[in-house]
Amino acid sequence: MNNPLKLGIPKGSLQSATIALFKRSGWKINVNGRSYFPEINDETIKCAICRAQEMSRYVENGTLDAGLTGRDWIAENGSDVRVVADLVYSKVSSRPARWVVAVPYDSDIGDIDELADKRIATELVNYTRKYFAQRNITVSVEFSWGATEAKVVSGLADAVVEVTETGSTLKAHGLRVIHELMQTNTQLIVNHLAWKKPKVKAKIEQIALLLQGALIGEKLVGLKMNVAEKHLDKVVGLLPSLNAPTVAHLYNKDWLSVETVVNSEIVRDLIPELLKNGAEGIIEYPLNKVV
Repeated sequence: MNNPLKLGIPKGSLQSATIALFKRSGWKINVNGRSYFPEINDETIKCAICRAQEMSRYVENGTLDAGLTGRDWIAENGSDVRVVADLVYSKVSSRPARWVVAVPYDSDIGDIDELADKRIATELVNYTRKYFAQRNITVSVEFSWGATEAKVVSGLADAVVEVTETGSTLKAHGLRVIHELMQTNTQLIVNHLAWKKPKVKAKIEQIALLLQGALIGEKLVGLKMNVAEKHLDKVVGLLPSLNAPTVAHLYNKDWLSVETVVNSEIVRDLIPELLKNGAEGIIEYPLNKVV
């Protein structure tokens, strides 16, 4: 490309996870001190650090060609951008985060209908106002920049709308969830005009493909083992796989090499069973990408 792709990297809690994901995908992003323009080992890309809350606005107006931000902030800003890929990752888990309504444990409020004429503190102001208005519930929504949980504990608000992944932080602050507003995950978004340029589109599609491949690879591992021919059917019967496992004869022996890809969560239970049924020399190895 004559002009590098202007790519926004989210600043804040997602920054480290995003840079790690790009590294597994083949791109090394080097953030130098306080610079908002990190180096990347790809001359066709120019990176810029930008808050996730603002990313969709800069992509929409063309300041950035593409960027990574949450589905929640696209909805909050009402931005008209193209979503190229859903990418479920975070600093904590590999599942979507949730925006929820939470109240103190000792509150009498048990449902969002009971929040009528109450005060709600949140960073997600526009979406929250729209959500309650669509349900004809009159509430006062106040912007909160950080430490939102403390607002309700200290009596500055009757409830909070906050994002959570595990719910542990809300519980630690003495809050309980009474309603879920939305689920959100990171999305790769692109400016509509930039998407119409063939070279830009091809580059963004390459990024999307490899980022998604890295996320799939993170959940899988490769397994390789030796199996006597007489035990082959039993061992193969134990192996879940994307496709049939690869089986090859070892040189000059009645043994075979079996290789497959499985979900990393089942390996701790699978390996003992494989050993019991005749597998030997089992090797487990990580996968960078699966595409």
